Amino acid sequence: MVLFLNTVSFRSAALGLTLSASCLSSYAQTAPAITAPATPASVERAHVGDAPDDPGPLATDLSAEIKPKAIDAAMKKVGDWQVKVAEPNFNKQWTFAALYDGLLAASKTTGDPKYHDAVLHFAERSNWTLLNDRFPHADDQAFGQAYLDLYLEDKKPERMADTKAIMDRLVVRPDDPDKLLWWWCDALFMSPPVLLRMYEITHDKKYLDYMDHEWWLTSASLYNQENHLYFRDSRYFTQKQANGKPIFWSRGNGWVMGALVNVLRLMPADYPSRPKYVAQFREMATEVAAIQSPDGLWRSGLLDPDAFDLPEVSGSAFFTFGIAYGINEKILDRKTYLPVVEKSWKGMLSHIYADGRLGSIQPIDGQPGKFKPSASYVYGVGGFLLAGSEMHRLAEAKH
Repeated sequence: MVLFLNTVSFRSAALGLTLSASCLSSYAQTAPAITAPATPASVERAHVGDAPDDPGPLATDLSAEIKPKAIDAAMKKVGDWQVKVAEPNFNKQWTFAALYDGLLAASKTTGDPKYHDAVLHFAERSNWTLLNDRFPHADDQAFGQAYLDLYLEDKKPERMADTKAIMDRLVVRPDDPDKLLWWWCDALFMSPPVLLRMYEITHDKKYLDYMDHEWWLTSASLYNQENHLYFRDSRYFTQKQANGKPIFWSRGNGWVMGALVNVLRLMPADYPSRPKYVAQFREMATEVAAIQSPDGLWRSGLLDPDAFDLPEVSGSAFFTFGIAYGINEKILDRKTYLPVVEKSWKGMLSHIYADGRLGSIQPIDGQPGKFKPSASYVYGVGGFLLAGSEMHRLAEAKH
């Protein structure tokens, strides 16, 4: 989800070397090292998370019961820890954008304003502006979702002005026949939600129509009709896991499931292509449920789980978010999918430490990789909080 300098051949060669722990020393979203001044891309890893050798004991005070009180307790434990350690270093990178979305959802779900207020205060300190040095890069637009959600609470013009200006510039941009706008699947979580919110606010279909057009260009390229999963980007069309199966990255597909939730929440029921999104959502949910591991979670490489010792919580969190939303909105069959999210929620709770750290989250990357049990990164926490918000809704309906 970061700097791309048309170095596909270099990166393909590098990818072919290994899908082992060495992947962690350089991540696929970053181009080869060059001499250049500092850019937003070069600082994206700052303060985003860590993986200490001794994170302390695991939590023993949480319940995996699918009840609102128990779910809220887990959300608050993780949310409190993350705000405490991360708020002093909040920034406008894509890495934090999912956390902000999760924090806003956590406040709505738990009734605790601290998570909402942490995002609001940073938005104010940022003067409601996005990164804009790499237009039209979707990662730099991701923070716009939180800005626009906050605008919908209090419609002060400054809260949406910069985001609207960038979206207005985006929707008149002509397609480049040689390069997709959203050439990596994670981009579907970054820019489309902002366009959808612009449509929600203005009722101007240009935002919705542009999002729809670009989504299906990306889908036509990266969505595998046989496996019903997204390749992270075109480098993976021919790459294979150690077991010979295609490489489908957990977090990348989790981003897409989260993106589909954003589409289905805001797209009008009578929009012509809405049934296509519903169909893709159901296809992906069916595949994701079928490859769930016995511990309830999913591995970094979805089709070669035996190659990874640990589950990957950020992808698992977004799968839980998406499937729970599908149940809540009656898009997915409750009887079929409720056991899936009950298992995945329980599985994620087993990776929460006593202080609230959420572990087993893959560091920044664009491909499957290995990591420490203690690894915790803000985007994974954001996914967990979003999952919790939908699990709370599900629990209310259940009880």
